[in-house]
Amino acid sequence: MMKTISVLGSTGSIGVSTLDVIAEFPEQFRVGALSAGRQIDLLAQQVRRFQPDIVSIADPDQVPLLQELLVDCPVEIVVGVEGAVRCATHPDVSMVVSAIVGAAGLVPTLAAIEAGKDIALANKETLVTAGALVMDAVKRNGVQLLPVDSEHCAIYQSLQGHQCRDIRRLILTASGGPFREFSEEQLAHVTLEQALAHPNWSMGAKISIDSATMMNKGLEVIEAYWLFNVPAEQIDVHIHPQSIVHSMVEYVDGSVVAQLGIPDMKTPIAYALSWPDRLPLSLPPLDLCQIADLSFSRPDLKRFPCLQLAYDALKAGGSAPIVLNAANEVAVESFLQQKIHYLDISSVIRQVLDQHCVEPVHQVDDVLHHDRQARRIARQLIEQRI
Repeated sequence: MMKTISVLGSTGSIGVSTLDVIAEFPEQFRVGALSAGRQIDLLAQQVRRFQPDIVSIADPDQVPLLQELLVDCPVEIVVGVEGAVRCATHPDVSMVVSAIVGAAGLVPTLAAIEAGKDIALANKETLVTAGALVMDAVKRNGVQLLPVDSEHCAIYQSLQGHQCRDIRRLILTASGGPFREFSEEQLAHVTLEQALAHPNWSMGAKISIDSATMMNKGLEVIEAYWLFNVPAEQIDVHIHPQSIVHSMVEYVDGSVVAQLGIPDMKTPIAYALSWPDRLPLSLPPLDLCQIADLSFSRPDLKRFPCLQLAYDALKAGGSAPIVLNAANEVAVESFLQQKIHYLDISSVIRQVLDQHCVEPVHQVDDVLHHDRQARRIARQLIEQRI
């Protein structure tokens, strides 16, 4: 039976890889909707190739250009958050790939869940900012939420056939990014080009910076907490430079179950799209003999304070993870614009968290309120540094 897919964030790295997987198995998948940001030329190419029913873009001013590029294509064009929600809730769609970067993915992803769509979740901020609300909606609507992040997909696979009560700890692996061996003095002089140069994975700019600071891993710790209902003190992070062991589960009897594979996001994407089956992807096999060495070490929290800030926000609970994520998004954007230095990213986040009084989160409006407030404070702090 053919599955109709909506891809939110279709022009990002995960969205592009998702469409590559779909193109490889046209007898199993159809694209019903695409939602993108501002890469109009790429989006137009995707529409022509996959012929969705509806497509959404972020900026209404770009609608005329997209209409011109698609003048002979019978596709409905919608805009903004409302447009993304339309794509997420399209009646023919059975699964939504949530790959919008940042907190912007929350509202359309939650709308898809409420509409009864299964979710392939690549937008970790959805759970970071609104984990309790999202998991309650998943349970209430009886939908499947399948993780696309390679680490969480690995844990999901390593849990199959086992009892959750037997978990001793989850071990998230991290490449360590480009700065895992940098001294504190070297980190003080990091350039934007260096931070964007991830050694193993091909990712967008924002996620590449998050990987460099290890905030990406911190957000993944919070995501794992909600996905697998495991306390923060039972979620560890190990630096694994080869990015072959994607994550592990340690059980109470000392057994450790891991998922290994080449570092290619098409593997976890395909697993989420086809679950509980697997797709015969045309990727090179993992050759452990050629790799020969798999190494692990503990992260240095002094060099990577963003990871500690994420653990602290998770333990504080309530609105703290929302503030963590919002401050990080603003700080990373400012670093990408070369307004602040690399080490300023963690400093800004810490200052915003220090100024925040943690409050309970009962509804999406609470999430959006704290998100706005944190962004405002972060921008003020950054302006003071410029």
